[in-house]
This record gives sequence, structure tokens and C-alpha cells, in this order.
Amino acid sequence: MSTVVFCRTGQKGAPECISAEKHRKEKMMQAFVCLGSNMGDAEAHLERARAELAALPGVSIGAMSSLYRTEPQGRKDQPWFLNQVVRLDCSEEMTSLRLLDAMLEKELVMGRVRDAADHFGPRVIDMDLLLFGNECKAEGEHLILPHPRMEERAFVLVPLLEIAPELVMPDGRSVKSLLEKLAYRLEGSAIFQ
Repeated sequence: MSTVVFCRTGQKGAPECISAEKHRKEKMMQAFVCLGSNMGDAEAHLERARAELAALPGVSIGAMSSLYRTEPQGRKDQPWFLNQVVRLDCSEEMTSLRLLDAMLEKELVMGRVRDAADHFGPRVIDMDLLLFGNECKAEGEHLILPHPRMEERAFVLVPLLEIAPELVMPDGRSVKSLLEKLAYRLEGSAIFQ
């Protein structure tokens, strides 16, 4: 049985050969997505959202945080949310805009209704693209990277820190330093903010 290898120029110009698996992983782009739900069976909604994301061509789930019960932001008179952050490993064919469009389509399929008058209201599912590699951009109608409000939200940063403790934002700030600036409280798996 033969092993497929890829050869390239390594450090100081020396040839270097790597396995096909390592080559594939190096070409993958990491994206981080926050999932949330506070209607019906929230845990089942998050499970289905993960399955929908994993079913996208060129996408696999690389890591997922624990589930956190989180205090609603913006509008308090609603049930608490169940939130989770997942890391997606995306092939080079998957772009940030393509991923966001697919996520918005999956939200609709799962019953998400967007109400401009009640932007922070209850929802069956919410999928927010937080980061796509080191991209910093605004494109199309909805794509802004990094997510413009992620550094204000403990329900994003706590699970993100859990699965990517060494993660650094494109501007050089660590996730840990962003979280240290927030006034929040973590009690078990409940996040108060």
C-alpha cells in the first residue's frame, strides 16, 4: 500500500514532504459559528443546526463547545437561550459569503422568522458567523467579519474560549482578553450578563 505525499519548499528553502492528510488540513479554513435557540426544544434545535452545517459540501465540524444557558440580551422578557459555539473546518471552495448564505438558508428551513421590529426577540434558531479565518470585511447585505457584536457578548466569548483558548482575533487581541473586559457571571453552565 502506497502513501500519498506532497512535497513543497520548507523553511530555509529545503524540500519538505507531508502526508496527504496534513496537506488537506493545512488547506482548510477555520470558521467559528455561534448557535442559539430559546423556543421549543432548544437542545434539539442546536443538534439539528449542527447536522445542517456538517451536511454542507466542504464543511465538517472540527470542535464544539458545551451548551450554555444564557440570559437574553437586548430584550429580557423572553426565555433564556441555549447557546453553543462550533468550529467549522471548511475546504478552500467554501468562502465566508457562501457559508453565511447557506447558514441563512438553513435558518429559514428550520423555521427562523426575522422580525426587524423585534430584532432581539425569541427564535427557533440563530446562526451567527463569528470568524472566518482572519478575514476582516463587510460584503453583501449581512456579512461583517469579525462579527460586529461578538466582543460584547459573554455567551459568544465563553464557549469560544472553551474550544479555542489560544485564538487571537485578526487585530491581535486574544479572546481571553476580550472576555476579561466584560461584566458577566458564569455559574456552572449559566451565563449572566
